[in-house]
Amino acid sequence: MLRLPPFEYLPARTVADAVKYVADRGADAMLVAGGTDLYPNMKRRQFEPKALIGLRGIRELRGVRGDARTGVTIGAMTVLSDLADHPTLLDHYAGVATAAGLVSSPQLRRMGTIGGNVCVDTRCNYYNQTYSWRKAIGFCMKKDGDTCLVAPGSPRCWAVSSSDTAPALWSLGARVRLVGPAGERTIRFSTLYRDDGIDYLAKQPDEILTDILLPPADGWRSAYLKLRRRGSFDFPVLGVAVAARMDGDVVREARIVLGAVASTPREADRAAAALVGERVTPEVITRVADLAAGPSKPLDNTDFTHPYRKKVTRVFVARALRKIAGLPESGASTAEIG
Repeated sequence: MLRLPPFEYLPARTVADAVKYVADRGADAMLVAGGTDLYPNMKRRQFEPKALIGLRGIRELRGVRGDARTGVTIGAMTVLSDLADHPTLLDHYAGVATAAGLVSSPQLRRMGTIGGNVCVDTRCNYYNQTYSWRKAIGFCMKKDGDTCLVAPGSPRCWAVSSSDTAPALWSLGARVRLVGPAGERTIRFSTLYRDDGIDYLAKQPDEILTDILLPPADGWRSAYLKLRRRGSFDFPVLGVAVAARMDGDVVREARIVLGAVASTPREADRAAAALVGERVTPEVITRVADLAAGPSKPLDNTDFTHPYRKKVTRVFVARALRKIAGLPESGASTAEIG
């Protein structure tokens, strides 16, 4: 049985409490929300904090406020199951509701939070193992070693982004509010991430993500699809988020964001640009899906083979576009690809 290492638990009642605890403890402390990813990582000794700062008691970080006309604010401590069932999200921000409902299992969605999923650690077959397993292969760059075992000649870690909600929120132009000792700032979702398996968040170590801000729906439609081996529990090995602002049946703006294909969610700019000014016809869907597969460059460090996951990108983008346009499902299933 894997056991948690000893640590001090500091329950915060307000954001100010949490900021003070982080400032006082520095690198020795970590924030914990639902703990569904943090605690298993601590048991495997991937994280070894001396103190945990608990955010569960901060009531101001829970809940969904606003509406589709003015925009929606989601508290970082809102559990994923609440978002998956929220009427405003289901009706106007469907990609976010779908992504929240596909994280892990039903039990863990009732514990895991949106803030935790947005900031969840990157993953890799060589990293997400027990301490004994990692020791037997000499450890990897992400923890205790100095070589990336996916690409031994590389100076950086290639662990992949493992958030379901990040691509969906990015595609809808979301922003995040961060609070730290220096004050508060709000940044675009697309600037929250870095393409580095270790230093994957642009958030400062002493900052706390408090809210996620979705802009007014304003004609935007969205969809999210996830590839994983099992129908529940598994992290994504591919996530596809597509969002489009429609004027009748014509696309006026669009974003396509891919998850689990790099250390950061990756935007398919050329594919999205090819949608603008077009009606979503089968011919346009095929062209856009082919373009979206370009930025999808997964490595062989998660489940399934990377060529397969790249092929599935085309299929999932096509399916998401059909969903947004209200067209019937068509084409091969993922089991038939390759």
